[in-house]
Amino acid sequence: MSGMQTAPYQEFARTKLGLEYENLDLLITALTHRSYVNEHKKSVSEHNERLEFLGDAVLELVVTDFIFRNFSEPEGILTSWRSALVRTESIGEAGDKLGYESLIRMSKGEKNGSQRARQQILANAFEAVTGSIYLEKGYDAAAKFIADNILSKLDSILESGSWRDPKSHLQEVSQRIDSQTPVYKVLEEVGPDHDKIFTLGAFVGDKLVGQGTGPSKQIAQQQAAKTALEAYEKRGKKS
Repeated sequence: MSGMQTAPYQEFARTKLGLEYENLDLLITALTHRSYVNEHKKSVSEHNERLEFLGDAVLELVVTDFIFRNFSEPEGILTSWRSALVRTESIGEAGDKLGYESLIRMSKGEKNGSQRARQQILANAFEAVTGSIYLEKGYDAAAKFIADNILSKLDSILESGSWRDPKSHLQEVSQRIDSQTPVYKVLEEVGPDHDKIFTLGAFVGDKLVGQGTGPSKQIAQQQAAKTALEAYEKRGKKS
């Protein structure tokens, strides 16, 4: 890549990461999707999946180390907290805030993909960037990056209770308030078999209390449970 082409990556590293890369190719590779390599085989040979593999391990270790040292809750609860911090939605949101989407090299098809696909690409790139920081500057620099962008979310996750599995949480709430267990029903299926979108409803008794959409029934159920919990919370505030 020419100096003009690499300049945005240097600027991003300097202003958003607070780092000067000696090997800028690490960061450029971290922001290169596999689809881009497939379209540019003659000029580009490496995508970000190896760095993503490394960054995922560093991310999990830093988060685990932090919550282990700072909290005395049982292993099961700490595992749920960690899962909430490192799930695709959380790290994808962190990537969105860092603003590197325009720097990700990907195919035209991927650029026009679904919101879910976009979030996954942002999350994978976050892990790959983490891996690049670890290789370039070491563990402490990677840990600071994770603390600034991921661990900073912990207070709000604990306050909102979003670390809990929504379906299990909804079952607790519905049984406590309405003495009934929620049931999930498919409301709609659209799209071809290989790319279906499901809409499911969460019912307590005969009442639809929440609705969710996703690329699988499981994801749609989780979304339906979340909206149902929000509805119960609003009911509680009014009463």
